[in-house]
Amino acid sequence: MKAGFSRLEITPPLGIRIVGYYSERIADGVIDPLTVSAVAFSDGDNTAVAVSMDVLELLQITMDIIRKRAARRNNIPYEAILLACTHTHTGPQIDEGMLFKTDPAYNEYFFNRVSDAITFAIEDMKEATVETVRGVVRNIAFIRRFRMKDGSTRTNPGLNPDVVAPIGEPDETVQLVKIKREGAPDIAIVNFQVHPDVIGGTKFCSDYPGFMRRTLEGALKDERDGVKVVYFNGAQGDTNHVNRFGNMTKGLAHSEHMGRAIAGAVLAVYSHTVPVVSDKVYFGQQNAMVYANRGTHQEIAAAKAFMRIKDEKGDKAAIDANLGIVSHPHAQRILWLEHAPEILPLYVTCVGFGDVAFIGIPGEPFTEIGRQIKKKSYFEMTIPCCNANGSEGYYPMKDTFEGGSYETISSRFKSGVAEVLIDTAIELTRKLKG
Repeated sequence: MKAGFSRLEITPPLGIRIVGYYSERIADGVIDPLTVSAVAFSDGDNTAVAVSMDVLELLQITMDIIRKRAARRNNIPYEAILLACTHTHTGPQIDEGMLFKTDPAYNEYFFNRVSDAITFAIEDMKEATVETVRGVVRNIAFIRRFRMKDGSTRTNPGLNPDVVAPIGEPDETVQLVKIKREGAPDIAIVNFQVHPDVIGGTKFCSDYPGFMRRTLEGALKDERDGVKVVYFNGAQGDTNHVNRFGNMTKGLAHSEHMGRAIAGAVLAVYSHTVPVVSDKVYFGQQNAMVYANRGTHQEIAAAKAFMRIKDEKGDKAAIDANLGIVSHPHAQRILWLEHAPEILPLYVTCVGFGDVAFIGIPGEPFTEIGRQIKKKSYFEMTIPCCNANGSEGYYPMKDTFEGGSYETISSRFKSGVAEVLIDTAIELTRKLKG
């Protein structure tokens, strides 16, 4: 097998909107550069690419623009390209249909930079072997959904005395794929799972993924020709950095701490990687067909009224109107799906080499989705990637829809979506593994 790497900066000019919250933020500074990193691999017959981008999310239709452009330029199949967002909440808004206006000039620049990164990674390919290992990162990822005393579910309840317990457990597994290349820097692919929403504010920042990359590359700079680090965020839809029963720190210093913690866990196992088969390169995409969580005629009318009151008098006035709409995300989901078909396709993508598979989920999967995919996959090392080749919303497990919460109320899909995604992903690994 041959493997190549490239990294390009994608930091926008100031004045562009930062996406990640339901309030408008205009970028007025840069904490660290945003980047796109691409890893290409080929067995001589098939070539595929896995790309990590320091942006929040991109819809399937937007990802398709980039993937088709890059596929044409590099003469590889569209299905052989996996684009994954790290999901930083301090990156630029690119999709016009999300909340606020975008900058068409930056978007075109961004599309070209991602495509360029893929081209450069393919041009950089050298003979390579692959090794893998797993480790553990403690106390930086926490379940953010809690059962309350009244039986309801709350997301990020803070120090509310009515909290009973978190609903689930975080996945603290870190996965490392080490690609050792002849006459070129090794590539370290790191996979962990927690929301990169630690910093906030109005300055561009890659959040903990960027701090992790720089810390690990700095620590490994004397390894042969140095090491290039790529981060793929996993199933993070129901986790964040907040320890509800301990330290609730956030901000730049805590983001740096999280990056160092992940880098430290990787360093702890870096010398214990085990060789795996890396002969065949494969790729595939399969649609998971799921039911849209559309509103009734009455709910659509209530959602429109809610948004009118919100725009005139603010969120609290809209909620106090008792329209049956409990939040801005609730109303937005109903209006987004007003004219949607009953069944929607969700891309599930797999690219990989030998016994290593990258599974792209087009949105924010709950932790258990990642656990189940890793457990049931037909490959030795399976790397779930959130917001990959699409970002169509949250994917809660079936048993979490009861009680209500931000993720379930705003999800564009009915109960059962998570299980369909898991089944589709496992079936895809079965087909590709042969």
